[in-house]
This record gives sequence, structure tokens and C-alpha cells, in this order.
Amino acid sequence: MERGIYDHMAAHAGSHWWYVARRRVLADVIARHVPLPPAAHVLEIGCGTGHNLGMLGQFGAVDAVELDDDARALASQALGRAVLPARLPDLPPLPVERYDLIALLDVLEHVPEDRATLAAIAGRLVPGGSLLVTVPQHQWMWSSHDVANHHMRRYSKASLKAAFAGSGLELQLLTSFNSMLFPLAVAQRLASRLSGREGRQDDDLPGPLNGLFTAVFGWERHLVGRLPLPPGLSLLALATKP
Repeated sequence: MERGIYDHMAAHAGSHWWYVARRRVLADVIARHVPLPPAAHVLEIGCGTGHNLGMLGQFGAVDAVELDDDARALASQALGRAVLPARLPDLPPLPVERYDLIALLDVLEHVPEDRATLAAIAGRLVPGGSLLVTVPQHQWMWSSHDVANHHMRRYSKASLKAAFAGSGLELQLLTSFNSMLFPLAVAQRLASRLSGREGRQDDDLPGPLNGLFTAVFGWERHLVGRLPLPPGLSLLALATKP
């Protein structure tokens, strides 16, 4: 990703509605759908500056990997020990059949070999272990934001399901999320294209509006995995290793 994306992540991941609400949704999905042993081993691949590590730490002892040097240094501070570099799909420093839960959160869209990546991750899960994946949805939503983030693609349910084929993982859940704000996001994306302001970060949202977006998106934690959701900004997949 471009340097500014990591800087934005470091500056806003503690308060920005997207980061805050997404952590609430993901924590609820894990708590309800992932059976974990008392001393679970958890891994985040592509942890960025480490903003998800505290949430994941509720569920077990967390390891993390991140390629970017500056982001990895910040993540290591957040984790309290070294975050390792590891390149997908190979993941050379990671032991096989070690982890009860692996989180791949808005990472798969950055990787040319998405199928090989999922197969490699399967090898790092213990039998019965779970992989939690999030990706951006809808290729027609492609914008300068995707370019700046060095995305290779956005996904549909069909294309994400196809990426899991032959991976050695069995899909348990595949759903859209961040659906309630999706119509507003589409309108904003169209307006930004027409005005020439496409890709501008919404760092300057007024506090009340940021709080409203946090509450609306965060409320989806009561729905994801319980009810089918309409199309959203993102897809969530949960898969297990037999």
C-alpha cells in the first residue's frame, strides 16, 4: 500500500468509524461462530499497524506478521513482542498446524495468488481450526482508493467462493457486511467521481457523524451470521480445516 495509507491507519484506527465498528462486528462473529480451546493460538496475517491485535487478543495468544517495515514496528509495539515479516503465499517463518484461528482481514485482495494463499494458510491451521477473511466487495466499485491500496481485485460472493476451492478449507459462512451504509457509500462514490474528489479520505468527519456511522455499522454485529444481509461494502468468510 502507499505510505499515506499506513499513516492514515496509524492515526485513525482508534477512532475512525470503519475501524472501530468493524472490530465490533468481527469480535462478535468470532465469539459466536468460532469454537476455540482455552489456550487458543491466534494469528493475524497482514496486521498493518496492529489495530486488530487487541481485539484478537480476547480470544487467545496472538502472533502477527506484516511486510511493511514501519507498520510492523508499530504493530510490534502494540503486540508487545516482535511481529515477523512473511510474504504470501509462502509464509516461510510460520509453523505448520499451529493456529486455532487465523485472521486475514482486507489482505487477500492485495495478493496475486489468492488461491495459493488460502491453501498455504490452511497448512498453518490445526485440524478444526478456523480462518476469518474479509475483502472489499463489488468490482464495479473500483476506484482510486483501490489503486492507492494496491488492490488486485474486489470480490463477489462467487469469486471469493471460487478462491476457496481446492484450498483444503470448508466454507461455513459467506456474507456481505457493512450493508446498512452501502447506499450512502455508493452515492458518495458517484458524487466524488463527478466532483473530481475521488479517493479523498473522510478523516475530517464531524464527531457526531463519525459516531453515527460507528453505531450504524457496529449494529450489524447483531445480524452478521444470523440473517442474510443485502449487498455491502465488504464480504466476510469463515472457513474451517477439516
